[in-house]
Amino acid sequence: MLKRVTTEQDLAYYNFIWMTAWREKGYDFEFSPSVLERWLVLTPEGQPVGTAEFKPFLPGVSAFETVADMSRMPELVSDRRKVAEIDKYAVLPEHRGKYVDDLVAAAVLVAREHGIRWFVTLLEPLFCRAIKILYHPPMTQLGPKTFYKGDDVIPVVMDVRDVVAHPEKYNIKLPPVLTAVGGAC
Repeated sequence: MLKRVTTEQDLAYYNFIWMTAWREKGYDFEFSPSVLERWLVLTPEGQPVGTAEFKPFLPGVSAFETVADMSRMPELVSDRRKVAEIDKYAVLPEHRGKYVDDLVAAAVLVAREHGIRWFVTLLEPLFCRAIKILYHPPMTQLGPKTFYKGDDVIPVVMDVRDVVAHPEKYNIKLPPVLTAVGGAC
């Protein structure tokens, strides 16, 4: 299940989850000054266990550009209103492996609502491979695996136009979206 972060309580859960996951991995904390949407991933019982953040792609400001070869896709800079950055995909350690579908579904919902054509992101190599195998999205790697802020990452661009139009073609099931969070951290 998914829920948009809309309240202070949601934001507290959100920050607790991604910071817990990042601390465990040894990542440097990074706070986004501009955000399109933040989401919580919930267990069937309504307990928050994961996060996803979607932010505008800001050429000249985005950390993605420090790792990616942007010259390979100039349309990302020229039509940046159709580009968003995925950040803070995080799941608490004891729940990993169970909620990838929800993280991917959140991206589809955000793309639909905001008219996003491309997502840019820095993915851990193992997670990148899992996304390719499970969903087969149109992905372009814009650079080699690189050590960045505490871990190896791969800079990728996903063209989500067809994914948004036909999620079932990509093994994506859109879960219910809740308006309130139950349970406790």
